[in-house]
Amino acid sequence: MVKTGEGPGIDGGLMRRAAPDQGPNNVVAVPSVDGSTTTIVAAGGTLVVPKMAVPSVGWTAYFADPEGNAFGIMQFDPAAA
Repeated sequence: MVKTGEGPGIDGGLMRRAAPDQGPNNVVAVPSVDGSTTTIVAAGGTLVVPKMAVPSVGWTAYFADPEGNAFGIMQFDPAAA
């Protein structure tokens, strides 16, 4: 993966597609993956990939909105393992 920024603000990365028809995947920083999961599901989103650790980075989970668009959330936590 290639990181495109440093510090707070808009950042991004590049990585190989997992499938030929895979599109971009937006990931939004949140204060709590657990709290945000509750909010997203209550608003009609579907949990696609449950909370998982990204070691030394934080916690992430992936969802589909009511129209089927995929997106992720990230809670930064250097202690994640």
